Amino acid sequence: MQIEEHQWYSPSLHREMALKVYGHWGMPFLVFPCSLGRYFDYEGMGMIDQIAEFIDAGRVKLFCVDSVDAESWYNFAASPADRNARHQAYDSYIVDEVIPFIRNHCNQPEVRVMTNGCSMGAYHAVNCFLKHPDLFAGTIALSGLYRLDHTEFGLTAVDIPSVYFNSPLHYLPDLNIGWFMDWYRRSNIVVCVGQGAWEAEALEDTHALEALFRDKRIPAWVDFWGHDVDHDWPWWFRQMHHFLDQLT
Repeated sequence: MQIEEHQWYSPSLHREMALKVYGHWGMPFLVFPCSLGRYFDYEGMGMIDQIAEFIDAGRVKLFCVDSVDAESWYNFAASPADRNARHQAYDSYIVDEVIPFIRNHCNQPEVRVMTNGCSMGAYHAVNCFLKHPDLFAGTIALSGLYRLDHTEFGLTAVDIPSVYFNSPLHYLPDLNIGWFMDWYRRSNIVVCVGQGAWEAEALEDTHALEALFRDKRIPAWVDFWGHDVDHDWPWWFRQMHHFLDQLT
């Protein structure tokens, strides 16, 4: 398997950022790590080995990025507005730096990239896709939270106005602009969650996201796995393998 590591100083974030590339060809995927995660976690936790057949066959090519969660949504010492501003800088890093890098690396100057992630990575994957559907061809999001007023983030309903445009279950109901709807309806949207241990909040958010997609006539594959399916890597391995086998 072809593996590369790249690092550069990000003008968007004003610090060094790194990413890893897995594969030589195939549908490009931008992979976000779990909460407070790192760009090498997909490899370290075993996901790369679990989906190696798709990478080696040239069906997919993964670009695994670093997070700045500790400086944004998990920076409890900062105000909601400051946390949101740091996330916006991260969004600029993805859009203005990582996407051009992926397109150049793939020698496909206009390719739309799939997003992917588990847990907090699923939040980033869905939020990034929804905000920039002209750049992203869809998402495979596993076990995510899709609203920011969860206890995990230390935010409440009072804080939502400061983070509104990064809380999908808050902004999506109000989003009716035809440009966005047209792009969404041309995309491959996969959202999955289990119904076992530690999945209760993700399950609730996934049901809410499914209802929004249905109400807005946005085609999406929203998949609810069994009551034995926990919020953990062994199940994400199986889910990712299953969806890649269907989509690539």
